[in-house]
Amino acid sequence: MQIVGLDHVQLVMPAGEEAAARHFYATILGLTEVPKPEQVAGRGGCWFAGPGVALHLGVEADFTPARKAHPALRVADLGQARQTLERAGVAITDNSTLPHVRRFFVADPFGNRIEILQDGDVY
Repeated sequence: MQIVGLDHVQLVMPAGEEAAARHFYATILGLTEVPKPEQVAGRGGCWFAGPGVALHLGVEADFTPARKAHPALRVADLGQARQTLERAGVAITDNSTLPHVRRFFVADPFGNRIEILQDGDVY
């Protein structure tokens, strides 16, 4: 087997919270909502995409946020991303454990951990 890429990442969210998901992922993070295929649209949740990223949020009845496992989103300007998130009232958790990787963590409205890192920095 040869893996050639990552298609998408799926996170979970509580039922009925699509408006909060749209506000965070589209309005604040700037991703574009994409329509879910008709076969799965009735399950709730939202799908989002941006340059090089596809992120799906699915509804889980016994929802528990992912507090350790997380997607890491690369941004063109980490300082500008921080300002955007702070203006939106999103709490930022700084992290300097890897001094050559500029990054911080945020939580989506449901408590899922999201890493934001500077494009060009590598692990």
